[in-house]
Amino acid sequence: MKTAKIKQTRFELRLSLEDKLIFEKASLISGYKTLSSFVLSSIREHAKKIISEKEQILASQKDKEIFFDAILSNAEPSEKLKQAAKKYLESN
Repeated sequence: MKTAKIKQTRFELRLSLEDKLIFEKASLISGYKTLSSFVLSSIREHAKKIISEKEQILASQKDKEIFFDAILSNAEPSEKLKQAAKKYLESN
């Protein structure tokens, strides 16, 4: 069975000695084998959170636009909607 090769790329980062020491300590405490794996994991989780929050905000804004467009429009209800409303009113 062949295993797929994962294409990798390099990412360089300059940081202060203080930051490096903090990251190394957190890496050791968290049980990561390397500083790189700790940094990659931390950045990945933070990036996912940011993306998720932004997508929720965008979805919320889109929903708000659709809702207010529907309320503020002067469009006549469709026949199907009129029939559904009539059926609802008759059942109550």
